[in-house]
Amino acid sequence: MHVLAESHLRLSVNAEDYVILAVYFLVVLGIGFAARTRVKTALDYFVAGRSLPAWVTGLAFVSANLGATEVIGQAANGAQYGAMTVHYYWVGAIPAMVFLAIFMMPFYYGSRVRSVPEFLGRRYDGSTQALNAVVFAIAQVLIAGINLYALAIVVQAMLGWPQWVSIVVAGAFVLVYITLGGLSSAIYNEVLQFFVIVVSLVPVVLLSLKKAGGWAAMKTKIDASVLGNPGLHAWRNTGFGSHNPMDASWLSIVFGLGFVLSFGYWTTNFAEIQRALSAKNMSAARRTPVIASYPKVFLPLITVLPGMLALVLVPGLGKTYQYNDAIPLLIRDVLPNGVLGLALTGLLASFMAGMAANVSSFNTVLTTDIWEPFLRPGRSDEYYVRLGRWFTVAGVAAGVGTAFIAASFSNLMNYMQTLFGFFNAPVFATFLVGLIWRRMSNAGAFCGLAAGITGAILVYILSVNHVVDLGSSLNVSFIVAAIGFAVDIVVSVLVSLVTTPVEQSRLEGLVWGSNPDPGAAAALSRAGRGSTIALGAGVLVIALILYILVF
Repeated sequence: MHVLAESHLRLSVNAEDYVILAVYFLVVLGIGFAARTRVKTALDYFVAGRSLPAWVTGLAFVSANLGATEVIGQAANGAQYGAMTVHYYWVGAIPAMVFLAIFMMPFYYGSRVRSVPEFLGRRYDGSTQALNAVVFAIAQVLIAGINLYALAIVVQAMLGWPQWVSIVVAGAFVLVYITLGGLSSAIYNEVLQFFVIVVSLVPVVLLSLKKAGGWAAMKTKIDASVLGNPGLHAWRNTGFGSHNPMDASWLSIVFGLGFVLSFGYWTTNFAEIQRALSAKNMSAARRTPVIASYPKVFLPLITVLPGMLALVLVPGLGKTYQYNDAIPLLIRDVLPNGVLGLALTGLLASFMAGMAANVSSFNTVLTTDIWEPFLRPGRSDEYYVRLGRWFTVAGVAAGVGTAFIAASFSNLMNYMQTLFGFFNAPVFATFLVGLIWRRMSNAGAFCGLAAGITGAILVYILSVNHVVDLGSSLNVSFIVAAIGFAVDIVVSVLVSLVTTPVEQSRLEGLVWGSNPDPGAAAALSRAGRGSTIALGAGVLVIALILYILVF
C-alpha cells in the first residue's frame, strides 16, 4: 500500500469538521472513564462481568469486525472483484454466525471459559491451549497493525498528518479507553462506533450513486469497465473453466470461503466470541451472533458498493491509485464540509473499533491462557487486572510495529484472509473434530494444529514464489485455508489413533451429546434456542433473497 500524494487527496477540512472529530474523541474517552468504575474483578475486566444485554453484545460483535479491513478492504474488493465480493457476507459470514449462535455458544458460555484457547485447554490439555493462545496473540497483533497502518495512510493523505502522528494518536486513544475500562469500555465504544460508521458511510454511497447517474447507469459503466459483465454477478461465472474477477470456482467459494474460512473465523475467533461471552445469560449469549448477523447481511451496501462506485467514478483506480484508496477517494470527491468531518470520524471509528477488538482479546488471551495457568497461577484479581493493562500497552506497541508489514499488500482484505487461512482454519479443524469425536487425543490435537498451520504457510510460500499457480491472491487465501483445515484433520486423526485418548469423564459439556452446562439444569442449555433458531432462519432467508438479486 502506498501513501497517496497530498495534491491528489488532501481534503479541505475546516473548523466544523475538526469539532466533530473532537467531540467523538471526547465521548470515547468519557466511556472509558465511566467503565473504569465498574471494574472490580478480573472477570469484570476481561469479560465485562458477564452482565451485558444481547443487543449491546450483538452490535459490539458486528462492530468488532467492522474495522479497517472491512471498510477499506471490502471497498477495495468491490472495486477489484465487483459483486462477487458479497460472498464474504452472504456465504462467508451469515451461515457461520447462525451456526455459532445455535450450536456453539452453549459450549462456550456453558463451560464458563473466558476465551477460546481456554476451551481447547479444557477439551485437550495445556499444550494445545498454549499453542492456540500464542498463535492467536500473533494474529491479533498483525491485524491490529493493519488497522493502524490503514489509518495512518488515510489520515496522512487526507489531513496531512505525518504517519507516526496518526499511528500514535489512534493507538493512544485505544490504549487509554481499554486500559481504563477493559472489555466493557471496548464494547460500549464499539456500539457507538457501529452507528458512527454506518451514519458516516451512507452519505458517501448516496452522493456517489447520484454522481454516477443512478443504479442503472452504474451497472452500465461497470459492464464497460475492466470487470465487464462478470463484475455484476455473484455466481453466474463460477463454473470450472469459466472466467470471473476472482478466478475462483463455486467449489473454492463454497468450501474454501463458505466453510473453512467462514466457520473457522466466526466460530473460533476470540475477538468476536469474547463479546458473546460478556452477555448476561445463556439466552443473550446465543442471540448475540444472530443479532449481529442482521446488520451484517446489509453491510455490502456501505462497504462493497462504494468500491464498485469508485471503479466507475475515479479514473485510474487500480493503476494510478491502489484499490485500497477507493473509500478515501470517494470522500474527497463527493462530500461537503460538515459531512466530510462525519465521514472522517467514521473512518477513524472503524480503525479504532477493529484495533480495540484485537487488543482487548490479545490482553485476555495472554493473561488467562498463558500467564495465569503456566507462569503465575493463583494470584489475586488485582494482580491479573494490572497485568492485563500492561499487556494492553504491549499489544498497542506491537501493533505499531506490525503496521508496516501491511505496507507490502495492495489489498488489505487479501492480507487478512491469508492470516485467517494460516491461523483460524486449523483451529476450526481441531475444535470441530474434538467436538464430534470423543477419541481425539491431546497429542492428536496439538500435532494436528501445528501441522495445519505449517501446511497452510508452506502452500502460501509455494504460491507467492510461483512454484504452484493457485489463481488470484484471493483464491490463494481460499485454497490455503482448505489445505490447513485438511492437513489438521488428517494429522489429528492419525495421531489420535495411536495415542491415549482423553478420559471420558473429562468430556462432559465439551463434546456434542453431553450436557454443555455441567452442574446446572439441562434446561439452561436450551435457553434462547427457539428465538435464536427463528432469528437465524430469518437472516438466512434474507441472504438467499439478496443472492437471487445479484446471481
